Amino acid sequence: MTNNNRSSDRSAQSRKQLHVLVVDDSAVVRQVTTALLSAQPGMTVSSAADPFIAMGKMKQARPDVILLDLEMPRMDGLTFLRKIMSEDPVPVVVCSGLAGEGTDAAMRALEEGAVDIVTKPRLGVRGFLEESATMLIDTLRAASEARPPVRKVRVHQPIAPEVAPARHLLTFTTSKVVAIGASTGGTEALRAILEAMPPDCPGIVIVQHMPEHFTAAFARRLNELCRIEVKEAADGDRMTEGRALIAPGNHHLRLHRSGAHYVARVSQGAVVSRHRPSVDVLFRSVAWAAGPNAVGVILTGMGDDGAAGMLEMREEGAATIAQDEKTSVVFGMPKEAILRGAAAEVVPLPLIPSIILKRAWASVPQPPKAGLEEKKKLSGKR
Repeated sequence: MTNNNRSSDRSAQSRKQLHVLVVDDSAVVRQVTTALLSAQPGMTVSSAADPFIAMGKMKQARPDVILLDLEMPRMDGLTFLRKIMSEDPVPVVVCSGLAGEGTDAAMRALEEGAVDIVTKPRLGVRGFLEESATMLIDTLRAASEARPPVRKVRVHQPIAPEVAPARHLLTFTTSKVVAIGASTGGTEALRAILEAMPPDCPGIVIVQHMPEHFTAAFARRLNELCRIEVKEAADGDRMTEGRALIAPGNHHLRLHRSGAHYVARVSQGAVVSRHRPSVDVLFRSVAWAAGPNAVGVILTGMGDDGAAGMLEMREEGAATIAQDEKTSVVFGMPKEAILRGAAAEVVPLPLIPSIILKRAWASVPQPPKAGLEEKKKLSGKR
């Protein structure tokens, strides 16, 4: 696909008519958000002060995406979210406070099916929303592309025992590393992958597009669920077996080589591919630091962040994997990686953990040609 075609696709997306339902008990939030979004071409907005009013409006006109507060009267946002996801799933973006109980509730909302988070302060909401208008609009448009499935009662357990086989008898060193990038819908995909990882898996570095402060809560939640250690990355953290490091919100994460070991470098710097943290930044650093000793994985998400970096990884000999369209909430980032020839394999989510381990534990990475066939299919070539 040419750059002109991609630009046309993005322009078409920006013109897509979207109906946004804002559910928030704050009259100020409803007023400001409605004014901001209604000014966008092709975007219509309705609002509700609580979930009961929202359900009545949804019967009249089904929204394309819901912007949902979690702290509301009569019915809390989490209960409303569970009801939506079990009856008629609509993409939901959670609008949550920045710290404390609000952060933890937002993490639970992602587990219950919300596709993204936007933050709001307890004070100065009007100014914050006006300054963050572009980010809010981009997030809602990206979320509207999601295809949330009907959800049943969740039970936290690894995908299946066979997807996390025990390692062979040879002693493994920290010279292998796995890099994962994700955006919209990625939190649950990451949970599924990390829950399936055995305690002696290679070190893992992760970029998940998520606001500042929320990445720490996300890491803590995964650490509770997984057999490996999961933490928000700090500058100088060493990569070890059985450890996953998640890039802090609003900070880039890079991998550096230090003698025989890898260490994490965390910094701010400029926005890259419209994101900070950026998957491209992480993947490029892994290409330089680890080369053929790395496995790169790109998961569900909107846009093209990570595609260029993954191509660099593959050119340096790394094994590269893209999540397939059927199991992606939004098939944007994986599709772009496939079209650029960056993904050697295209794999459904339940199989990704076992493929990661096979590629990481192989003496020499041997990416198959499945990615090339998928690229031809998406490009319409025969």
